[in-house]
Amino acid sequence: MAVKVNLIPSDDPIVIKVGDAVPKPPSITIELNIRKSLSGDLMIFDHADIDIVLSSKNNKITAFPKETMNDMVYGAQNRLFSFLRKKGIVVSETVQAGSFYGALEGLMESPYSDKINAAKLALVNISKFIEEERPYFENIEAVIAGVDDTYVEPDKTDSTELGEVPQKTQQGTLRPGYVRDPYSYSYMYTI
Repeated sequence: MAVKVNLIPSDDPIVIKVGDAVPKPPSITIELNIRKSLSGDLMIFDHADIDIVLSSKNNKITAFPKETMNDMVYGAQNRLFSFLRKKGIVVSETVQAGSFYGALEGLMESPYSDKINAAKLALVNISKFIEEERPYFENIEAVIAGVDDTYVEPDKTDSTELGEVPQKTQQGTLRPGYVRDPYSYSYMYTI
């Protein structure tokens, strides 16, 4: 397809405007499993180990354990608040234990301008954190599913058909004739 351009000389001066044009704010689309509570807090459920609550009215971010409190949960909470601290979203000295067992919370930085919404910036950065963490917890889920599959459907080398167990005189770890009671040993030596 050919494009034809005609250059027509004109006596009109070329006008360039700098600074008068209103820049359009950038738009970002994020996809999260998120709900809004009755108080207006945003609850994010995308992470495998923690649930994140963003409270814009209290200017606070809280990370709760999903099911049980373990080292993986604390590690995820620590990584979240380290990530947010490095991005300038959370005040590092305010990160502390929450009022709920196993929860960590931190206060958001106050923006220097009224045009900046701290809650929106925090939400975008939490989304980036979850996207960075997603391969990690998807890999953990795949490993757990693979281990379950080996127990439910083992390979030919790891299983035998019913009735094919070879017979031996001594099988298993419990040998006949050995005393397995700790008090029996002391009784035998005192007689």
